[in-house]
Amino acid sequence: MQGYADPGLCRELADRIRAALTGRLRFMEVCGTHTVSIYRSGLRSLLPPEVEHVSGPGCPVCVTHAREIAACIALARIPGVIVLTFGDMMRIPDSRGMSLQQAKARGADVRICYSPAEALQLARANPDQEVVFLGVGFETTAPAVAAVVKQAGQNGLDNLSLLSCHKRIPPALGHLLAGRDLDVDALLLPGHVSTVIGLGPYSFLGREFGIPSAVSGFEPADILMGLYSLVRQQEKQKPEVINAYPRAVKDQGNRAAQAVLEEVFDSGPAQWRGLGRIEDSGLYLAPEYSGLDAWKRFGLEDIEDREPPGCRCGEVLKGKLHPRQCPLFGAGCTPSRPAGPCMVSTEGSCAAVFKYGM
Repeated sequence: MQGYADPGLCRELADRIRAALTGRLRFMEVCGTHTVSIYRSGLRSLLPPEVEHVSGPGCPVCVTHAREIAACIALARIPGVIVLTFGDMMRIPDSRGMSLQQAKARGADVRICYSPAEALQLARANPDQEVVFLGVGFETTAPAVAAVVKQAGQNGLDNLSLLSCHKRIPPALGHLLAGRDLDVDALLLPGHVSTVIGLGPYSFLGREFGIPSAVSGFEPADILMGLYSLVRQQEKQKPEVINAYPRAVKDQGNRAAQAVLEEVFDSGPAQWRGLGRIEDSGLYLAPEYSGLDAWKRFGLEDIEDREPPGCRCGEVLKGKLHPRQCPLFGAGCTPSRPAGPCMVSTEGSCAAVFKYGM
């Protein structure tokens, strides 16, 4: 892995990009991990000014809709319910400034986990309480959650349920590009998601929108290799999907992970923060697992909420606004006192810019 951060290799790749450029390359890095890596490593200082980047909707916590946050907090307030979640979800505020962290401070039983499998252990250890796992993330984390749901069904754990807020990346990209107001020349596609889904679900990007794309890893040289492939596609005027991360991503993806996703989840419309309703972009429990659906079990389907006042996360996630252009950035919104999710998540654009500058 050290080789992919080698300064000499990075300079060589940056020189190749510079030599192959035929004009502007404004790319969107879809994945939040790419966002953090670009800022942390200072890659922008290596690239010519003609290469610009904007952040996209690839931070799973950031795109979690306000109504989903409100549902999580409503769950935490129900007596006898244990809410299990990943740490980044704890500090996202709803429109009134309430978060799971604050709900916990007021007596709610909210616990942080590192693996969805911990939900099984917690449900077995607390048979007289309801355990609800908050399923947040893209196709990367959804297979592990699906495996837990499947095992819970097999074991008859009727005190365990899932609040699925899982989302699918390809429909969101199609939604953004179909809007015709996304000013980008190419897409740097997420490595983590692509290990599961492979390259096939992105094929429409070149075919329907004529936009070059490349799946990339997260080390500096990985990202530069992805950018070089984008420049070459632009030079040849031949948009396609390039796998620039072959050591981790197979073109066909992970068939076993795909199989468990297809068994446990159905896709349907979902609300994304800043992007609105996107068809076929949400993952919901299939009918045979509907008894484990926390949305239905606790009557949360009619909950609504709006984004916190003044928060511009939605525009940041669409590549329309740089974090520093938000009037709350660094004043009314900081990592210690966030107003919106892009400042909360370790993969959020606002948090990355606040920590690493630029």
